[in-house]
Amino acid sequence: MEKKEAKNGMSKNVQRIEKLLIVICMIFIVLSSPALAVTAEENAEAIEGLQTTLTFLWLLIASGLVFFMHAGFSLVETGLTRSKNTANILMKNFMTVVLGILVYWAVGWGVMYGADAAGLIGTDQFFLAGADNATWNSWFFQMVFAATGATIVSGAMAERTNFKAYLVYCVLMVAVIYPIYGHWVWSGADTALLSGADSPIVKAIGVAHHDFAGSGVVHSIGGYSALAGVLLVGARIGKFRDGKAIPIPGHNLTIAFLGTLILALGWLGFNGGSTLNANDPYMNLVVVNTFLAGAVGAVTTMAITWMKTGKPDPSLTANGLLGGLVAVTAPCGSISNWGAIAIGIIAGIIIYAGVMFNENKLKLDDPVGAIAVHGYCGTWGLISVGLFSIGIGNGILADASYAAAVPGLFYGGGVSLLLIQLVAVLITIVWGFGLSFIIFKILDAVIGLRVSEEEEIMGLDICEHGIRAYPEYLMREE
Repeated sequence: MEKKEAKNGMSKNVQRIEKLLIVICMIFIVLSSPALAVTAEENAEAIEGLQTTLTFLWLLIASGLVFFMHAGFSLVETGLTRSKNTANILMKNFMTVVLGILVYWAVGWGVMYGADAAGLIGTDQFFLAGADNATWNSWFFQMVFAATGATIVSGAMAERTNFKAYLVYCVLMVAVIYPIYGHWVWSGADTALLSGADSPIVKAIGVAHHDFAGSGVVHSIGGYSALAGVLLVGARIGKFRDGKAIPIPGHNLTIAFLGTLILALGWLGFNGGSTLNANDPYMNLVVVNTFLAGAVGAVTTMAITWMKTGKPDPSLTANGLLGGLVAVTAPCGSISNWGAIAIGIIAGIIIYAGVMFNENKLKLDDPVGAIAVHGYCGTWGLISVGLFSIGIGNGILADASYAAAVPGLFYGGGVSLLLIQLVAVLITIVWGFGLSFIIFKILDAVIGLRVSEEEEIMGLDICEHGIRAYPEYLMREE
């Protein structure tokens, strides 16, 4: 009896499975019928739509990473300066982002990417007039870059600069200094001064300037603008005694290192996002080259300080990482891994030599080393393109779409690429330093660039903002 019941149960299960298979077959037949088949054209459109969506999404993620770099800048600058100026530095970095958003929306984008006028400046799209989905996506990515230049200046002039003067300068950096130079390099205009096919400079040399993600556009402009500011604002009280540089230690190395690592993470979006295409297979080469150069830059600077002083210097080592990242930002999509290693090693040397030269020879007071990191290493990054570029269509770049057009000097390409890169170096120095010097001079005359001696000694937290970043100090005083 039990066997018969088991047999009947098994028979029912088989019948259920048979019915299920029939239903599945019918569904398959319906779906595969000609009326519902996807044509090749429809399939291509669907793939293209997916690729566009991925690019939009990747640029938003990359933009978020670059935006987060402003937190890194805030922490580096705060950690390498004294506690009495913490709130002031945080406010400057915070307002740099806030003003950067508004000014780049109103003016900066139009100046940089608007309709070209003589290869020098954009003339429309102010307030994002006529923008579409693609423009909004591109605007956000470019906006987070724009504010970085002013942040570089903030760190170099920390602990003695008038807050109101800095805010005015920040507006002018995002509205004028950065986007005009950016137009010459990244606008895509046929007559763009340094990159357009019809530019007199490009025609004369025979090849366009290449700056993948901003060694020149962002870092050199920011670094040499900082140099102008530091020269005019002067050194902090007590920095030099009898012509000798006196160390003024920062108050929190922990947050300085955290900020450095946040900046390094941000470079994933800074350089990786600059492919401007989530489907570009060379994004991975860009990322690997970026972090190789940064890592070897840190090791190189650490080794130099160890040999020179007998101790590995933490803050200089952190700057070695940043210097390598800055230097590789221009060539990262045009070079091999070994090229990135070489570029990072030289950047590490430049960091140590640059900081020492600034302090001991030029008597410049740059609390965070911004001039060496962004100015000098940015210059080296531009030059390195002309030396280490493989060239589109060659070797590992056989299928690349965004890299330096021709090989550099070390790859048999001659001097043309190196020459256009050197021209760009000269222009970044003249434009960034020269225009910023004029602006700072005017600000000094109208507003006052530097706080008073009494205010500097008291600390900018109290005199500029009426607050202490660390209120436990008040408890101790009471």
